[in-house]
Amino acid sequence: MPEESALHEGTWLQWPHNHLYGPWYRDDLKETWLQMTEALIQGENLHIIAYDEIELDYITGLLADEEISTTNIDFYIHETNDCWIRDNGPIFVFDESDQLTILNWGFNGWGGEYPYNLCDLIPAAIASEIAVPLVDLSAMILEGGAVEVDGNGTFMATKSSIINDDRNPALTQTDIENYLTTYLGITNFLWLEGVEGLDITDMHIDGFAKFHEGNTIITMDSTSLAYWDVPASDITTLFNATNADGVNFEFVFLPLTQNDVVTTWGDNVQFKGSYVNYYIGNTVVLVPTYDDPNDEVAIAMIQEIFPTRTAVGVDCRNLFWGGGMVHCVTQQQPFSESFNAILESTDEGFMLMQNFPNPCSHTTKIAFHLSKTSDITIDVVDAMGQGVDSQSRKNVTAGEHAIEFDCSRWSCGVYAYSISVGSGRRIQKQMTVVR
Repeated sequence: MPEESALHEGTWLQWPHNHLYGPWYRDDLKETWLQMTEALIQGENLHIIAYDEIELDYITGLLADEEISTTNIDFYIHETNDCWIRDNGPIFVFDESDQLTILNWGFNGWGGEYPYNLCDLIPAAIASEIAVPLVDLSAMILEGGAVEVDGNGTFMATKSSIINDDRNPALTQTDIENYLTTYLGITNFLWLEGVEGLDITDMHIDGFAKFHEGNTIITMDSTSLAYWDVPASDITTLFNATNADGVNFEFVFLPLTQNDVVTTWGDNVQFKGSYVNYYIGNTVVLVPTYDDPNDEVAIAMIQEIFPTRTAVGVDCRNLFWGGGMVHCVTQQQPFSESFNAILESTDEGFMLMQNFPNPCSHTTKIAFHLSKTSDITIDVVDAMGQGVDSQSRKNVTAGEHAIEFDCSRWSCGVYAYSISVGSGRRIQKQMTVVR
């Protein structure tokens, strides 16, 4: 399983609806989904699951009203219980042949706390829709928010959210570790004990600790972790953890909100919010915000942690009332050279990716994917349509490639770049240069 910051093909969302909680639920969360959508489509595809045709019309109408382009969005219709796709949705991995594969772990509504019969079907439905192989792992219950991986073999989770009688009563820790080793490529286990029954997730790890660049853990200081009800012994275990090479992790501490989170309708959740539950896109990092003085502090810190991406605040006040934040409702699909379903429908078969980083200041890479050997040209023009750079390559082999451009001498502003492949049509995207 790649780490979250690896290049995405896209992000999956399940749009909220009113079929479980009543007529207020969808409207209370729509701003959060609109903000996520607008930010993510700047750098990757977005795959939105709608409950039915009526909900699809509602979603597309919202996007049209907000003038949010659907060029990089595709829609799927599947009934769902709720919107927490991080926990019930597909987990994308690469098999031993580097083929994109979906793992269909079992989902039982966080140990039977909430209805789950529809959400449990989503991974298999997506695999069928996009023609990606599916591995049935329903014999083990595993929610995506319970798991953090660093892409280099280290796994971090609480036992309370995985090794418990509500999830996996018939499996031992050894059984579970064997599953994780086989299907996620884990060689180094960082287990915290956690607290069963504290919340419906039994203490998911993504609320208070995430990996960053192989040897760093983004978390909270010991006082904030204690406020988050992380046991003292777990805090010690976390701060003494080592990666797969036996090297101690470094730590960055994000704050909690200064105040208890209050919803847009004035309900005090009576708990402070976490900023650790951010989501890493190709060109943005979605940061949960709560209309709190520490929002800007957290956004600035995360911007410093991810200098090649733009930290974007996403209002999670109402989502937090339901027990989650932005990471809980997103699921990444990594970019795959073998995933032909995402290629453009041309005779040549090709795809142009968003430049990375974007916005850029000194250099940027423009990635593309070819289904067969072709000649290519990438052109960059300014807002007036004047050419500022062009690079061509002959006989570029099938697969994923990236060409680096020096943008240090370009003025700040918006530029368009396009790729021409053989005699096929041209695809164009935009980039932004900042200083």
